Amino acid sequence: CPVVLAPKNSSVAMPPPADIVKVAIEWPGAFPKLMEIDQKKPLSSIIKEVCDGWSLANHDQFALQHADSSNFYITEKNRNEIKNGAILRLTTSPAQNAQQLHERIQSSSMDAKLEALKDLANYSRDVTFAQEFINLDGISLLTQMVESGTERYQKLQKIMKPCFGDMLSFTLTAFVELMDHGIVSWDTFSVAFIKKIASYVNKFASDISILQRSLAILESMVLNSHDLYQKVAQEITIGQLIPHLQGTDQEIQTYTIAVINALFLKAPDDKRQEMANILAQKQLRSIILTHVIRAQRAINNEMAHQLYVLQVLTFNLLEDRMMTKMDPQDQAQRDIIFELRRIAFDAESEPNNSSGSMEKRKSMYTRDYKKLGFINHVNPAMDFTQTPPGMLALDNMLYFAKHHQDAYIRIVLENSSREDKHECPFGRSSIELTKMLCEILKVGELPSETCNDFHPMFFTHDRSFEEFFCICIQLLNKTWKEMRATSEDFNKGGVMQVVKEQIMRALTTKPSSLDQFKSKLQNLSYTEILKIRQSERMNQEDFQSRPILELKEKIQPEILELIKQQRLNRLVEGTCFRKLNSRRRQDKFWYCRLSPNHKVLHYGDLEESPQGEVPHDSLQDKLPVADIKAVVTGKDCPHMKEKGALKQNKEVLELAFSILYDSSGQLNFIAPDKHEYCVWTDGLNALLGKDMLSDLTRNDLDTLLSMEIKLRLLDLENIQIPDAPPPIPKEPSNYDFVYDCN
Repeated sequence: CPVVLAPKNSSVAMPPPADIVKVAIEWPGAFPKLMEIDQKKPLSSIIKEVCDGWSLANHDQFALQHADSSNFYITEKNRNEIKNGAILRLTTSPAQNAQQLHERIQSSSMDAKLEALKDLANYSRDVTFAQEFINLDGISLLTQMVESGTERYQKLQKIMKPCFGDMLSFTLTAFVELMDHGIVSWDTFSVAFIKKIASYVNKFASDISILQRSLAILESMVLNSHDLYQKVAQEITIGQLIPHLQGTDQEIQTYTIAVINALFLKAPDDKRQEMANILAQKQLRSIILTHVIRAQRAINNEMAHQLYVLQVLTFNLLEDRMMTKMDPQDQAQRDIIFELRRIAFDAESEPNNSSGSMEKRKSMYTRDYKKLGFINHVNPAMDFTQTPPGMLALDNMLYFAKHHQDAYIRIVLENSSREDKHECPFGRSSIELTKMLCEILKVGELPSETCNDFHPMFFTHDRSFEEFFCICIQLLNKTWKEMRATSEDFNKGGVMQVVKEQIMRALTTKPSSLDQFKSKLQNLSYTEILKIRQSERMNQEDFQSRPILELKEKIQPEILELIKQQRLNRLVEGTCFRKLNSRRRQDKFWYCRLSPNHKVLHYGDLEESPQGEVPHDSLQDKLPVADIKAVVTGKDCPHMKEKGALKQNKEVLELAFSILYDSSGQLNFIAPDKHEYCVWTDGLNALLGKDMLSDLTRNDLDTLLSMEIKLRLLDLENIQIPDAPPPIPKEPSNYDFVYDCN
C-alpha cells in the first residue's frame, strides 16, 4: 500500500527503505496526516490514496505540492526531491489552477484581479504550472492586458495609483517568470507590446519593481531574438536609460547596464561603433565611474559581471583596426607615418620647400625611419601588414606622439643616438607591445558568462586603451635599458616576457586609476622582477643531480597518492555549482558530493548558495560511481554542444565537464573557477582509476616533491651532493681490527 498511517507510539528499530519517504500532508480545514510514500508507486495512485483518506472525489483534479515558500508542484520528474520530514499540501491540479487563474485575472473587480495577478506571479515560477497556463494561451492574455490595460485604467490610475502599480508589477513579474522557462519563443511579440514595455522605462522610473521587470524583459528580448533587437533598438534610446544609472538602487543600475550590454552585443558590426559614439556623447563612462564604481557601497557579483561585459565589448571595438592591414598605397595611412616622423625630428629636419634633390630627401627619410625603429626603413608601411596588431599599433603610436609628445620625442631621440646596439626601436617595440596588450585584454573574444573581472582604471579615461599603451611603452623602454637588451631579444622574447609579467602583476592589484597603475609599475622594476622570480625559484627549487632524481622517483608515488586522497576528500566535502540560464541574475544552484565510501555521487538542487554544510538528506538524487562510463571536458561536453547566447565562449568551455553514464545519461557541470574544475576532474579520474592530468596536480606534485626532498636533505645542508656515488674503497690488507663477539 503506497500510503499508510504511521502507528502511534511506534518505535523505529531500523532505518526505512530508501524508496520510502516519511512526510506530512496538509488539506485546508483538516489535521495534517503523517504518511509514508512509496517512491516506486505511480504518483497518481498516491494522490488517489490521499484523496480517499479525506473522502475527496475526482482525484485526477488534485495534485501534491511543497508547502514551503516555493509551492512547487510534485511531478513524476521531480518527486525524488521529496525529503524525509517534508510538509506537502494536497491542492488543485496544475491544469485546474491554471484554468481558474486564467479566468480570475480577467475579473471586472479590481481587488479580485489584483489578488489573482499576485497569485499568478507566485505560481509562474513553477514550470509545471507554467506549462499549463501557457497551454491556455496565457502569455497572449498577459501581453493583451499590458497593451490595452493601461488605457483602460488611465482614470483609475490617478484614483488608485498604488493598486494600479501593483497590478502592473505582478503582470510583468508573471510574464518574466513564464518566459524564463524557455517554453515560448521570444519572436512572437508585437511592436505594440515592445512600445509599451519601453514606455514603462520612462513612465515608471519611481516604481522600482515595474522598472526592474521592464528592463529585464527588454534585455531578454534583445538577447534572444534578432528581430526583437531591431524593434527594441528603435524604441529605447541610451538617453532614456542613462538617468537610471544616476540613482542609488544598485539592482536597477545593474539591469540598466545589462540592457546597454545586450544592445551593444547584438548590434551589427557597422552599428556598434555608432553606438559607442552615442555612449561617449552621453558620458556613460563617467556616469558609471561616479555613480557605480566610486559610489559609497560594495559592488555585488552581478554588477561586477555587467561592468566586465561592458569593458570587454568596449575593447572589442578595437578588433576591426587590430585585424586591418596597412595599405602601402593609401596616402592617408602613409601620412600618419610622415606625422610620426615630423613630430620626432621637426626641429632638425630640413624644410619641405628645400632645394635638396629628391634623392637627398629620400635618404633623409630612410635615416629618420631607422631612428624611429621601423624594420623596413625604406617603406615602413610594410611593418603594419601583420595582423594582429595591424593598424591598431600605428593608431597607438600616433596617439602617444600627439598626447604625450615630450615622452615620445625623448624615447625616439634617446634611442636613435645610441651606437652600442642597445637602442630600443620605438616602431618595432610599439607593434609587439600592442599585440601583447590585445592578448592580455582578450580583444576580439566574446565575454565570459561567469567572469567578474573588470578593471576600474579602464573606466577613468575615454581613451583608456591608448593611455594604457602610453604607460606600457614607457615601461618597455625603461625595462629595455635596465636589461641592456638588443634587437635580438625580440626573437628570444626575453624583454617582452618581463614586461608582460610587470603588467600582469600590476593589473592583479586592481588599481583604481591609470596613475595608480603607473605607480604600481614603478615598484616592479626589472631588478624587483628578478627578486620575485628568484624567490619563486627557491620555493620550488628543482635539484637535477642523479641521486635527487632517483629520490624523486621513489617519493613520487607516495605524493600522488596524497594528492589523490586530497582530491577525493574535496569531492566528499562537495561543491556548489551554478546553473547557467538566459537571465543570469536569477541564479539557480545545485550541489554535488561524493559519499564517504567513494561509491556514490549525491546531488540535488538548492534554492540559494549554501553558507555552511549542506545536509545529506537534501541531496536526493544519486549516481553510483560504478555506473560512470566516462568523464569528458570542454567542447566534448553535451551541454557545450548546445547553441545559445555566450555559450561557446572560451572561459566557459575551460570550466565545463560532464559525467556520462548508462546509454545516454549525463550529469553536466560548469565549475565555479579553474581550481574547482581541476579538483573535480582529477577526483573523478582518480575514481575511475585514470591518471590525474590537471595543471593543479602538476603544480601540487612539484611543490610537495620539492618540500619533501628539502626536508629529507636538511642534514646535508651546505654539503655538495655528488653526481655519481663515491667509489667503494679497496679491501684492507688485513682484518685485525675486527672484533670477535664470541
